[in-house]
Amino acid sequence: MSAAFDFFQATSVADMAAARQLFREYQDGLTVAACFQDFERELEQLPGPYAPPDGHLYLARERNAPALAGCVAIRPAQAGYCEMKRLYVRPPWRGRGLGRQLAALCLQEATAIGYRYMCLDTVGFLTEARALYSSMGFRETTAYDDNPSNRVISMEIALKIA
Repeated sequence: MSAAFDFFQATSVADMAAARQLFREYQDGLTVAACFQDFERELEQLPGPYAPPDGHLYLARERNAPALAGCVAIRPAQAGYCEMKRLYVRPPWRGRGLGRQLAALCLQEATAIGYRYMCLDTVGFLTEARALYSSMGFRETTAYDDNPSNRVISMEIALKIA
Protein backbone atom coordinates (compact mmCIF):
# COMPACT_ATOMS: atom_id res chain seq x y z
CA MET A 1 0.00 0.00 0.00
CA SER A 2 1.33 3.40 -1.00
CA ALA A 3 0.94 6.21 1.51
CA ALA A 4 0.08 9.76 0.53
CA PHE A 5 2.67 12.31 1.60
CA ASP A 6 2.67 16.07 1.92
CA PHE A 7 5.82 17.97 0.95
CA PHE A 8 6.65 21.47 2.08
CA GLN A 9 9.57 23.81 1.85
CA ALA A 10 11.35 24.38 5.16
CA THR A 11 11.12 28.09 5.98
CA SER A 12 10.50 28.63 9.69
CA VAL A 13 12.79 28.33 12.69
CA ALA A 14 10.86 25.19 13.69
CA ASP A 15 11.32 23.75 10.19
CA MET A 16 15.09 24.33 10.39
CA ALA A 17 15.23 22.60 13.79
CA ALA A 18 13.34 19.64 12.32
CA ALA A 19 15.66 19.57 9.30
CA ARG A 20 18.70 19.56 11.62
CA GLN A 21 17.28 16.54 13.43
CA LEU A 22 16.64 14.68 10.17
CA PHE A 23 20.10 15.58 8.82
CA ARG A 24 21.68 14.24 12.04
CA GLU A 25 19.70 11.00 11.79
CA TYR A 26 20.85 10.69 8.19
CA GLN A 27 24.49 11.27 9.13
CA ASP A 28 24.30 8.91 12.12
CA GLY A 29 23.22 6.13 9.75
CA LEU A 30 26.33 6.51 7.60
CA THR A 31 29.79 5.19 8.33
CA VAL A 32 31.37 7.92 6.22
CA ALA A 33 32.19 11.07 8.15
CA ALA A 34 30.86 14.33 6.73
CA CYS A 35 33.34 16.46 8.67
CA PHE A 36 35.24 17.25 5.46
CA GLN A 37 31.98 18.84 4.25
CA ASP A 38 31.84 21.02 7.38
CA PHE A 39 28.61 19.26 8.41
CA GLU A 40 28.25 21.03 11.77
CA ARG A 41 28.55 24.43 10.13
CA GLU A 42 25.96 23.36 7.54
CA LEU A 43 23.55 22.51 10.35
CA GLU A 44 24.17 25.79 12.16
CA GLN A 45 23.59 27.88 9.05
CA LEU A 46 20.47 26.20 7.66
CA PRO A 47 19.02 26.90 5.17
CA GLY A 48 22.38 28.18 3.90
CA PRO A 49 22.95 27.01 0.32
CA TYR A 50 19.55 25.31 0.33
CA ALA A 51 17.76 28.67 0.44
CA PRO A 52 15.71 29.87 -2.52
CA PRO A 53 15.94 30.94 -5.21
CA ASP A 54 18.84 28.63 -6.14
CA GLY A 55 18.26 25.93 -3.53
CA HIS A 56 15.41 24.25 -1.71
CA LEU A 57 15.02 22.25 1.50
CA TYR A 58 11.96 20.02 1.65
CA LEU A 59 10.37 18.14 4.50
CA ALA A 60 7.78 15.39 4.11
CA ARG A 61 5.13 13.91 6.32
CA GLU A 62 2.53 11.26 5.78
CA ARG A 63 -0.81 12.90 5.13
CA ASN A 64 -2.72 13.51 8.38
CA ALA A 65 0.27 12.52 10.53
CA PRO A 66 2.24 14.91 12.73
CA ALA A 67 5.66 13.25 12.53
CA LEU A 68 8.08 14.08 9.75
CA ALA A 69 8.86 11.15 7.48
CA GLY A 70 11.83 12.48 5.51
CA CYS A 71 13.72 15.28 3.84
CA VAL A 72 15.76 16.26 0.81
CA ALA A 73 17.57 19.36 -0.41
CA ILE A 74 19.11 20.86 -3.51
CA ARG A 75 21.83 23.45 -3.69
CA PRO A 76 23.82 25.11 -6.45
CA ALA A 77 27.01 23.38 -7.55
CA GLN A 78 29.24 24.25 -10.51
CA ALA A 79 27.86 26.24 -13.48
CA GLY A 80 24.59 24.72 -14.72
CA TYR A 81 24.62 22.05 -12.00
CA CYS A 82 22.79 21.61 -8.75
CA GLU A 83 23.43 18.94 -6.15
CA MET A 84 20.83 16.78 -4.41
CA LYS A 85 21.73 16.42 -0.74
CA ARG A 86 20.44 14.76 2.42
CA LEU A 87 17.78 12.51 0.90
CA TYR A 88 16.62 10.71 4.00
CA VAL A 89 13.54 8.66 4.87
CA ARG A 90 12.97 7.61 8.46
CA PRO A 91 12.75 3.83 8.96
CA PRO A 92 8.98 3.61 9.60
CA TRP A 93 8.30 5.14 6.17
CA ARG A 94 10.84 3.22 4.12
CA GLY A 95 9.58 0.96 1.35
CA ARG A 96 6.58 3.21 0.61
CA GLY A 97 8.00 5.16 -2.32
CA LEU A 98 8.81 8.29 -0.36
CA GLY A 99 12.47 8.37 -1.39
CA ARG A 100 11.48 8.26 -5.06
CA GLN A 101 8.91 11.02 -4.53
CA LEU A 102 11.48 13.23 -2.77
CA ALA A 103 14.05 12.68 -5.54
CA ALA A 104 11.41 13.37 -8.22
CA LEU A 105 10.47 16.59 -6.42
CA CYS A 106 14.12 17.68 -6.55
CA LEU A 107 14.37 16.90 -10.25
CA GLN A 108 11.21 18.88 -10.93
CA GLU A 109 12.31 21.88 -8.87
CA ALA A 110 15.84 21.89 -10.29
CA THR A 111 14.42 21.92 -13.80
CA ALA A 112 12.06 24.77 -12.91
CA ILE A 113 14.98 26.78 -11.48
CA GLY A 114 16.85 26.29 -14.75
CA TYR A 115 19.63 23.90 -13.82
CA ARG A 116 20.85 21.70 -16.68
CA TYR A 117 22.29 18.87 -14.56
CA MET A 118 21.86 17.40 -11.11
CA CYS A 119 24.67 15.60 -9.32
CA LEU A 120 24.80 13.70 -6.05
CA ASP A 121 27.06 11.47 -4.09
CA THR A 122 26.23 8.32 -2.21
CA VAL A 123 28.16 5.48 -0.62
CA GLY A 124 28.51 2.04 -2.11
CA PHE A 125 26.80 0.15 0.70
CA LEU A 126 23.57 2.16 0.23
CA THR A 127 22.42 -0.27 -2.44
CA GLU A 128 18.76 0.77 -2.28
CA ALA A 129 19.69 4.42 -2.79
CA ARG A 130 21.98 3.59 -5.71
CA ALA A 131 19.27 1.44 -7.31
CA LEU A 132 16.74 4.26 -6.88
CA TYR A 133 19.03 6.83 -8.48
CA SER A 134 19.91 4.49 -11.35
CA SER A 135 16.24 3.72 -11.98
CA MET A 136 15.58 7.46 -12.26
CA GLY A 137 18.30 7.93 -14.88
CA PHE A 138 21.32 8.94 -12.78
CA ARG A 139 24.62 7.56 -14.04
CA GLU A 140 27.92 7.16 -12.23
CA THR A 141 30.45 9.84 -13.03
CA THR A 142 33.81 11.10 -11.86
CA ALA A 143 33.92 12.81 -8.47
CA TYR A 144 32.80 16.41 -8.56
CA ASP A 145 34.21 17.43 -5.17
CA ASP A 146 37.15 16.66 -2.93
CA ASN A 147 35.67 13.76 -1.03
CA PRO A 148 38.44 11.87 0.78
CA SER A 149 36.53 8.59 1.00
CA ASN A 150 37.02 5.96 -1.67
CA ARG A 151 33.57 4.56 -0.79
CA VAL A 152 31.73 7.56 -2.22
CA ILE A 153 30.08 7.20 -5.63
CA SER A 154 29.26 10.31 -7.66
CA MET A 155 26.26 10.32 -9.97
CA GLU A 156 24.59 12.81 -12.30
CA ILE A 157 21.63 13.26 -14.60
CA ALA A 158 20.86 15.69 -17.41
CA LEU A 159 17.65 17.56 -16.65
CA LYS A 160 14.92 17.85 -19.24
CA ILE A 161 14.78 21.46 -20.31
CA ALA A 162 11.27 22.55 -21.30
